[in-house]
Amino acid sequence: MKQNKNWQKGRGKLGIFKPLLGSWVCETDTERGPLVCSRTFEPFLDNKYIKLTVIWHFVTSNYEEYCLFGVDKDQQIAFWSFTNDGKQSNGLLTDVSDIHPQAIGFAAQMPAGFARQFYWPDDQGGFYWAVESKTSKGWNRFVEHHYIKP
Repeated sequence: MKQNKNWQKGRGKLGIFKPLLGSWVCETDTERGPLVCSRTFEPFLDNKYIKLTVIWHFVTSNYEEYCLFGVDKDQQIAFWSFTNDGKQSNGLLTDVSDIHPQAIGFAAQMPAGFARQFYWPDDQGGFYWAVESKTSKGWNRFVEHHYIKP
């Protein structure tokens, strides 16, 4: 897979988020009907964190997530996620080069098992985002979105 020139890291440990900064939107069909999902990545608290705001707009309801990415006490890049249904998760940066050489991924132990989420560039200046759960047979992808600038 060839490297995407628009997907360049910035400076510092959180420089990996440079290609994701800004607002993005995905429109897709789901089992719950049409979905418009927005993701906004922005520097937060003197650039010590990246704040991610995600709003899933379904026909009958919204689902919200607020997530911080930053360096934890062990100097590892981590995330802390909170959702409007009261769920919380946290995890660490992980290697997801099996997806794409420039992919950025995070892994976490969830109540339902081990999972990973990751972002990788498309060829038009947007990106893909997916979530997979670990199974005895490998990774099971259960959601994938394509994001573009609104």
